[in-house]
Amino acid sequence: MAAAPDPRAVALRAGLQALALPAGDELQQRLLAYLDLLHKWNQAYNLSAVREPQQMLYQHLLDCLAVLPSLDRHLQEGRARILDVGSGAGLPGVVWALMRPGWALCCVDAVAKKATFIRQAAAELAIRNLSSEHARVEQLQAPPFDVVTSRAFASLSDFTRLTQRHLAPGGCWLAMKGKVPDDEIAALGAEVNVFHVEPLQVPGLEAQRCLVWMRPS
Repeated sequence: MAAAPDPRAVALRAGLQALALPAGDELQQRLLAYLDLLHKWNQAYNLSAVREPQQMLYQHLLDCLAVLPSLDRHLQEGRARILDVGSGAGLPGVVWALMRPGWALCCVDAVAKKATFIRQAAAELAIRNLSSEHARVEQLQAPPFDVVTSRAFASLSDFTRLTQRHLAPGGCWLAMKGKVPDDEIAALGAEVNVFHVEPLQVPGLEAQRCLVWMRPS
């Protein structure tokens, strides 16, 4: 008697198809292996408030994957250096590094156990284009990045203020948000230009999501 398919694998395959993101069986297995590792570490180190594996798939994995088509268009599928600020358990940095081996992803977090987890994920899953730094972003020493992103780090004004020196010439900020943060956008100074606010549909998730694209004025 054949084993029942893993419901996470079924949902991941459907989500990737809905997002028009090609990913072979091996890559899908590595994405699920990352979730397994996160679930295992989460039991001891409390890396994420989401604890149920199927909900991790929607609220973490597919939530990060849903950004890739937009980011691909922005980068025109070229090579890029991306900084993930306040990366936590590696969201979105680990997911994007798995999906886009031509990009160099750096995850930075001020919490040591989270930076350690990302290093462990990079080692176990052989993610060679991923690095992890335990530091406050304002103290990070690194060459500049084409895109600086955050998922649950700070207000837009704090995010842009603390990371501006990490932007390469022509680079941009990409903030992953829930509903459109009109108050945060209004609070930005004249030195920041919000050039696009993009609604985002995450497969299997009813919650509001959007991307706020910004660059120095």
